[in-house]
Amino acid sequence: MTNAPITLFAALLGCLAAVNAGYVPDDCMHCICVVETGCHMPDPLCHMDVGSLSCGPFQMKRNYWLDARLKGGPLMNDWQTCSASWKCSEQAVNGYMERYAVQSRLGHSPACEDFSRIHNGGPNGFKSPATLGYWALVKKCLTGGPELNKVDLGQLAKNHTKLG
Repeated sequence: MTNAPITLFAALLGCLAAVNAGYVPDDCMHCICVVETGCHMPDPLCHMDVGSLSCGPFQMKRNYWLDARLKGGPLMNDWQTCSASWKCSEQAVNGYMERYAVQSRLGHSPACEDFSRIHNGGPNGFKSPATLGYWALVKKCLTGGPELNKVDLGQLAKNHTKLG
């Protein structure tokens, strides 16, 4: 008797784990990106937002990137270089969430609402009323099915304030 079925099963599990290796679920990550920039790499890369630069498809601030490095690794050793990379930007969001969107802080397993509100409002954004409007936009994207990219970005520009 061989171990082929066990080996095949282990290989299949490894492939499935690699498909969604991020801490933030893919649909949630995508909708945060849609709300931030329409999920496009901005040109120019950075813009001034609430007194400091926000960069890349997730509109990441330097302090966000610094916090993300504590769980996400070196992240290209430069905030703006990382912000210009899709892969690094996603790694930074995952690293930030691995630090702040954890059961021990939230009192429950993290969900997309927690990820969204922390992304928008910083480490305690999950409990700030100021992040509820942002969550409503992410939720609209999540429930939009094939219309995910039709979040009203004009309305977003009027109502969105990035705190984190």
